[in-house]
Amino acid sequence: MSSPLVAIFEEQYRALRPRAPMPPFDIRFRRFTSLNTTIRLREGRLHVRLSDILEHAPESVHEAIAHILIAKIYKKPIAPVHADRYRRHVSSEAVSRQAEHVRQTRGRKRIFTAQGHHFDLNEVFETLNARFFHGLMGRPVLTWSAHHARRMLGHYDAAHNTIVVSRVFDRPDTPRAAIEYLLYHEMLHLKHPVSVKAGRRCVHSREFQAEERLFPHLDEAKAYLRRL
Repeated sequence: MSSPLVAIFEEQYRALRPRAPMPPFDIRFRRFTSLNTTIRLREGRLHVRLSDILEHAPESVHEAIAHILIAKIYKKPIAPVHADRYRRHVSSEAVSRQAEHVRQTRGRKRIFTAQGHHFDLNEVFETLNARFFHGLMGRPVLTWSAHHARRMLGHYDAAHNTIVVSRVFDRPDTPRAAIEYLLYHEMLHLKHPVSVKAGRRCVHSREFQAEERLFPHLDEAKAYLRRL
């Protein structure tokens, strides 16, 4: 790796650990499918892997990345100025667009099936589409997850235009309202895409939240999800 980037990491290391011995750095850019940044300590050497999307970022952003990674691995407080600088860079329109393109071209989405043992996601989607969106929403790829995930119950992947729902819901005792609300929530992400305002990503806009409150069994569905 070129010496300027190593010098930046060494400078940030010295700022965070002024009295500790300086370890050798192995820093490389990789063709990740996202804005990944990793750091690992192995046999006294710090191995840093950065997404190639960040290769031509300004020096100040490389300084922020170095500070954040070193602070994390040694459990030091992250300076707000560095956190804000990195967040603003990766949230910028140009970088967000490049990252989305990389996800689409490099990433692979594992698609299973919309037809579960007890619920058909295609049928639930069309029911909600007619009830709340006048049947005008184009249907994305719908699929149950590979595993019975309880931490990520559902998500919309804009890069692959796919809604994934956890298989934990595909069982006879799941209330219909819960599966409808979960899918309705993800459908709202199609209607109200993530925006960037003043360098901050807005995932659930006011318009999003207002439409979410229109779901008739909102409290019942959220209570069920909390119990999971």
